[in-house]
Amino acid sequence: QAQISNSGMTDRVDSVEIGKLVISGFVDAYLGTNFNQSTSGNRMYSVSQTRVNETNINLAFIDFKYQNHKVRLKFTPGFGTYVDANYATEKGSIKNLIEANVGVKLSNKKEIWLDAGVLGSPFTNETAISKDHFMYTRSMAPEYVPYYLAGARLTYPLTSKLTGYAYVLNGWQQIYDQNNSLSFATQLEYKSAKNFLINWDTYVGNEKSTVSPENRMRYFSDVYAIINLNKKWSATSCVYAGVQQRLDSLSQKLINKTWWQANVVVKYTINQHHNLAARIEYFEDLNHVVTNIETLAVKGFNSYSAGLCFNKKITDNALFRLEGRHFFSNRNVYLKNTTPTNNSSLLITNLTVWF
Repeated sequence: QAQISNSGMTDRVDSVEIGKLVISGFVDAYLGTNFNQSTSGNRMYSVSQTRVNETNINLAFIDFKYQNHKVRLKFTPGFGTYVDANYATEKGSIKNLIEANVGVKLSNKKEIWLDAGVLGSPFTNETAISKDHFMYTRSMAPEYVPYYLAGARLTYPLTSKLTGYAYVLNGWQQIYDQNNSLSFATQLEYKSAKNFLINWDTYVGNEKSTVSPENRMRYFSDVYAIINLNKKWSATSCVYAGVQQRLDSLSQKLINKTWWQANVVVKYTINQHHNLAARIEYFEDLNHVVTNIETLAVKGFNSYSAGLCFNKKITDNALFRLEGRHFFSNRNVYLKNTTPTNNSSLLITNLTVWF
């Protein structure tokens, strides 16, 4: 059975150690086909594996990590179509930082740390690091919450199995602050040996900006679990919901707009080198809090998705993956060529190597 871990960081299994400096790397290459024939070459509603009908790099990075008994640092510059899409609003070279933070240990007896900088996000059971997950593509869940955060994080072990985290942040996935108002997040993680992990996260912050001047407070919470059932079966599930307050321009009253999602992923291990994973999910954002489909003549976004992924372990640090995925909605939120339609299909293959 694989060791259960929270994959919200870029820590690698393999690495090169030079004294207290640990260096690791990661390259995720892919080739995908959208059967709806996207004329732009872009995959809708996604910041991961965004390009179709071409071979490209989703994410490549070098990770530098240093730690002694009192201080630690992490520097992870990254490149690829994921970075191009997800960091589009950031400025200059800062958009190439997957993680960059420094930390100091606050206790000689406990692992209490204060870290500051660009941090990995705790939200949902998926990150941008594809090798850490049952399926190659990301579900809709992490595509609409922060993959990264900028601010400070306090880590406090409550018991041997329970760890608490508190965040003070620039905002909802913002390195450059949009409104000079601090946001806050919490994380509570329970991990039982190597078989079970459950995580609960919260976020609260003012999301008013020049792009969305009507936005006010945003409240968000997610719960996810990862479990090894036995040597053959593993599963993970995530449920979240968010509330965005918006100022109505006519009534000058605050109106609550919501979005939510739920997903389940199951993995079956065939043998030491092969496994299959399947995902079902539903995502709903009828008020366009986090989705934007202004180019389509439709109000509200919701979609189901079902997918199947074949994973082949080539070596201990290389994976080949083939995944098929189908999206369907009761609204015409997808495009076939240039015509609105209610479904979309994706076939994608991947090779990931890391050290």
